[in-house]
Amino acid sequence: MKAMQYTLDQLNSLSTDAFVATLSGIFEHSPWVAEIAARQRPFASIDELHRSMSQIVETSGEDKQLALINAHPELAGKAAVRGELTAESTREQSGAGLAQCTQAEFDKLHALNHAYREKFGFPFILAVRGYDRHGIIANFESRMNNSRADEMRASLDQIYRIARLRLDDLIGV
Repeated sequence: MKAMQYTLDQLNSLSTDAFVATLSGIFEHSPWVAEIAARQRPFASIDELHRSMSQIVETSGEDKQLALINAHPELAGKAAVRGELTAESTREQSGAGLAQCTQAEFDKLHALNHAYREKFGFPFILAVRGYDRHGIIANFESRMNNSRADEMRASLDQIYRIARLRLDDLIGV
């Protein structure tokens, strides 16, 4: 199911509450990003809106950044199995074929999710659009060798990529 599309002019003209509600899913379970962005309207382009929202996260401090990272579900994790993902995450994970994992792939992802969280203290984040499940597993395995600081940076960069993809889905040209 595709999300409703808006024009940038429509978004700019929404009430603050409607703007926040419309953009609340851009950054997973973190409507505070849209709340701050609402005060920076009007936006001249999707690029400007994305830059603004990403900059809000960049300057929010490590505690808020970690909360945002931790708001993301594990790939093919328990929330996915229980059907508890946001609509955006469900579309993204399904599109990458994670719902079609073999038992061995599911077990491998479960083990990687556990090992990653144990090492870094937060879930592995990857903008999965454009990946298949084999590419996701390979990316997961390669990032296990990173430092915590490198993974914080990688996670935020992936979140910004996810946000841009979600904005592109939401805003028609």
